[in-house]
Amino acid sequence: MPDERSEPLYVISIAARMVGVHAQTLRYYERAGLIAPARSQGRFRLYSPWDIERLKLMKSLMEDLGVNLAGVEVIIRLTEHIARMEGRLKALEQELQRLQGGEGER
Repeated sequence: MPDERSEPLYVISIAARMVGVHAQTLRYYERAGLIAPARSQGRFRLYSPWDIERLKLMKSLMEDLGVNLAGVEVIIRLTEHIARMEGRLKALEQELQRLQGGEGER
């Protein structure tokens, strides 16, 4: 079952309005590889709630903190890498607990 946050829902004009940028800005971010909206069968860009969150973070980093687009890319990629590593760590901790719990039953 897909995550609701990843379900593509919004066309580019709505997504741009939600984020507070021009649609052309979203197209630029896509060309730069910072966002990858889904495509409908008619090839319309469709943005998910997750995409909107990511775009709002990007806008905040640039406007509020003065980070340039290259810096935003680095921050986002590192943040995603850390989240993946935290997920792996949690899974390993659960596996360790499972194995340690199994030893006591022998």
